[in-house]
Amino acid sequence: MRSFNRAHARLCTGAAPLAILLSLSCPAFAQTAPADPALAQTDQAADPEAQDVVVTGSLFRRTNTETPSPVTVLTADTLAKAGITTAAEAIRSVSADSGGSIGVGFQSGFSAGGVAVSLRGLGVSSTLVLVDGLRSANFPINDDGHNAYVDLNSIPFSLIDRVEVLKDGASSTYGADAIGGVVNLILKKQFTGIAGTVEAGASSRGDAARQRANLTIGYGDYADKGFNVYLNGEFQQDGRVSNHSRGFPYNNRDLTSIGGNDNNGADNSLTTATPNAVVVQTTQTNLNNPLSGGTALTNTNYRTLNLTDCVGGTYTQTGGANGVGCKHNLEDEYFQIAPFQRKYSINGRISVRLADNVEGYLTGSYSNSYVSINNGPRSLRNTQPYGGAPSLASSNPGIVLPVYICTAGINCAIAGAPGRQLNPNNPFAAANANTPGAGAARIYYQFGDIDAGSDRTNEVYRFAGGLHGTVGDDWTWKVDGVYARDNLEIVQRGYLNIANTLNAINTGAYNFVNPSLNSQAVRDFVSPDKITPSHSQMYSLDAAITKQLFELPGGPLMVAVGGQVRRESLENNNQNALLDTWGLTTSSAFGKHTVSAGYFEIQAPILNILEVNGSGRYDHYSEGFGRFSPKIGFKLTPIKQIALRGTYSQGFRAPTFAESGPRSQYAGFVTTQPPGNFCALHGGAATATNACTTGGNPYNLSYSVGRGFVGNPELKPETSRSFTGGIIVEPTSWFSATVDYYNVKKSNLIANGPLAGDAIVAYYKQSTLAAATAAVAAVGPGYTVNTIDGVDPAFPNALPRLLIINAPFVNVNFDKTSGLDFAAQARVPLGDGLRFTSRVEATYIIQYDRHTAQGVQKYAGTMGPYDLSSGNGTPNWRGNWQNTLDLGKLSLTATTYYVGKIKAIATDQGSLDTSCAASLYKSSAAGVPTDRFCYVKRFINVDLNATVAVNDDFSFFGNVGNVFGARAPIAPASYASSPNYLTTWHYAGLIGRTFRAGANFKF
Repeated sequence: MRSFNRAHARLCTGAAPLAILLSLSCPAFAQTAPADPALAQTDQAADPEAQDVVVTGSLFRRTNTETPSPVTVLTADTLAKAGITTAAEAIRSVSADSGGSIGVGFQSGFSAGGVAVSLRGLGVSSTLVLVDGLRSANFPINDDGHNAYVDLNSIPFSLIDRVEVLKDGASSTYGADAIGGVVNLILKKQFTGIAGTVEAGASSRGDAARQRANLTIGYGDYADKGFNVYLNGEFQQDGRVSNHSRGFPYNNRDLTSIGGNDNNGADNSLTTATPNAVVVQTTQTNLNNPLSGGTALTNTNYRTLNLTDCVGGTYTQTGGANGVGCKHNLEDEYFQIAPFQRKYSINGRISVRLADNVEGYLTGSYSNSYVSINNGPRSLRNTQPYGGAPSLASSNPGIVLPVYICTAGINCAIAGAPGRQLNPNNPFAAANANTPGAGAARIYYQFGDIDAGSDRTNEVYRFAGGLHGTVGDDWTWKVDGVYARDNLEIVQRGYLNIANTLNAINTGAYNFVNPSLNSQAVRDFVSPDKITPSHSQMYSLDAAITKQLFELPGGPLMVAVGGQVRRESLENNNQNALLDTWGLTTSSAFGKHTVSAGYFEIQAPILNILEVNGSGRYDHYSEGFGRFSPKIGFKLTPIKQIALRGTYSQGFRAPTFAESGPRSQYAGFVTTQPPGNFCALHGGAATATNACTTGGNPYNLSYSVGRGFVGNPELKPETSRSFTGGIIVEPTSWFSATVDYYNVKKSNLIANGPLAGDAIVAYYKQSTLAAATAAVAAVGPGYTVNTIDGVDPAFPNALPRLLIINAPFVNVNFDKTSGLDFAAQARVPLGDGLRFTSRVEATYIIQYDRHTAQGVQKYAGTMGPYDLSSGNGTPNWRGNWQNTLDLGKLSLTATTYYVGKIKAIATDQGSLDTSCAASLYKSSAAGVPTDRFCYVKRFINVDLNATVAVNDDFSFFGNVGNVFGARAPIAPASYASSPNYLTTWHYAGLIGRTFRAGANFKF
């Protein structure tokens, strides 16, 4: 039986028809069964001679990993040969990771600084991440304001023995959140001696510097002495990459040179805020309040306060606004592609054999991940904070500089006020000394002299311990406990304190004419750092027993039962609780609950060729709901060269605290391009497809629309049913392949305003505010206009822009997704000491459809769901292909990564049309084909890695990332942190060619 299992283990190590392997030319370093000897030595029982492992998704030990469910295994050796150095890189490389995945390059959303995986594209909250089969605490900030996940930055990479990715529903074993699948990071159990790694590198442009080091010290021969203890530490630091360094098109919203649109108003529009202040004369109804500027302009002559400091040159605007301005490209000047990141961790483990049949362990870890993100400067024109009074808006109709300033900042127009003088920042002051209410200066400005961005420090403490043992020959038992806490501190830089900014305007403390003369004290006064701590916490206790009941023709019938009690809590504090800061999020989430669960599993090898597995779990939540999740699977092996497998399961995702907590709230923002009919009302024009020709009016440019949501305690869990079916073949001893089909339906979706796109479309179909407000309300219950923009100065009677709508959290609609997973592996001996190994893994998404009352939103191969995470879409194809040539002491590896093309449409944005007529980015230039920007091209990049073993204790390695310098395909429809690229899929094409070198040692 063991010889058959070992042979069959090779059979399950990969997958994919050879034709797909060749046609994709795409990467893989995954396998569905561990053939490497190093892998077979991990996760041993008390008996060191045993080769049994517990495979993710099951409670039973077995001699192979070919369970009925498809499992991808990434070994430490395979990851090293791919040049991968973080848990995030390892997991996100799996081809089943799809839409909604969060990469380190995403810097502008709720999850900026965090990294997460989204198996099957079902969202980060539908993928369960485990460490040694046990849960951990979630990141304290919810992705998109409501999805919960474990931050992959917190996982110690140098201790990873292997990563198992279960690409199947597993709620029957693990409970909530395992709808898309499970990622189980399995760490080293014992270690003896001293081992470590040092590495350094940078990109070919001299940036993106990386330094990495780790050291592990262990003592105690567990097999001989019955104990082992080790201590591990690791460090990694990655440098920034600016948009300027990568050039066009990654640093500019003006794509007219390639037939696109000019969405950079900073070099041609006087009413686009830049670090050179522009003013225009208007009225002021309350001389003490800069927010009381008038709607009407005294004239249309705009003035730039400092034209001698125009580094990019000047431009002249005529028409609705007249004057000379300084040219700026803000993305080029301020934005970054990659943040600065530093992380380190300390980890330890004690393993003890307490008796011949009892072993215990205790682990402890501390990880610290620091991410520093630089953003563009903050603008002086803002809507009020979400939840704040509309009177706090500095954009409606626009903040102004008064004629007089004084020491106290109030009653400055009254003669005799201490320090009273004409405002040197207001060029209209002298002419209106006697009529201060008529001489205010409406100002358009960005605080370019004030550093803007955020610093995020995430600390994770995790302790686990347990006892495992056996009774007789047929009983096993285990008890495991975990405590984990995730502390997150966010320091927001550059946001404007409302009261202090108004005071600095009224006192003249801030110099708008020459900002370089401002003292740091003034800058800190206008924009004090906002420091917000948040945390999440989890306690859990798991216990299970297994029993061999009796023999069946194929082996022993095994039964397992177990239970779990878990306590979870979240305190995600409002960064703008006082509503005292413009532009800063007011999102928050609070909650706590206790989850009690009981579960069972039965493994029945009915025949030598047929194995059946069944499991079930009931979870009860202290909020008052419960859910039973069943699963059944089989594996049929008619001949040793072929095996068939399949599963059927039901699962669920419990509402997160952000979704269900009555104290939870958030406002999300999505970039929107006003349609052509709206632009026509504001001096632009509509194309034949109702695209917008701006007419030079910045009011017609793309901008962010907010949606406001409040937690709903009445939400029900999302539910799922999924099934898989696959074939495993091993025609020869050196080649194996698998193909698996998956089909998942997720119902009762917890949606944050699923009709928000429809509401925005409904608003813009109208020509008056009254009609637009009624149209939004008609979309459905809970949809209302919250805030509108200030009137367009050039067209004050036209419909204003929509800034924030209210929308509800609801259970609505269902998703259906299906696809194929392919994997294959060839291990070809070429002679004495020579071996060639090739592994390929790929996923093809056949469908990803959201069924709504308005119709079916089709996402596969498109930018949809656009509202999910970084809005980077759902590519039909993802894959990886790794080829290694072992030449004695030299090992050479090439790993290729592939992402298929993506259609730049998103059917969750108000239109179900999947043609290029519905492209999120349409060129308004004459003669440009409608499909010019309709597709984001496929992306292929190759990494090379070489390792030279000097001896058994020392080796050198070198890595060239993106060896051919592949560039990220242009994606103008992206709303990521910087323009024209997709951070999730094409990050390597933004960084470019990289070089790293280092050494491994062990004693």
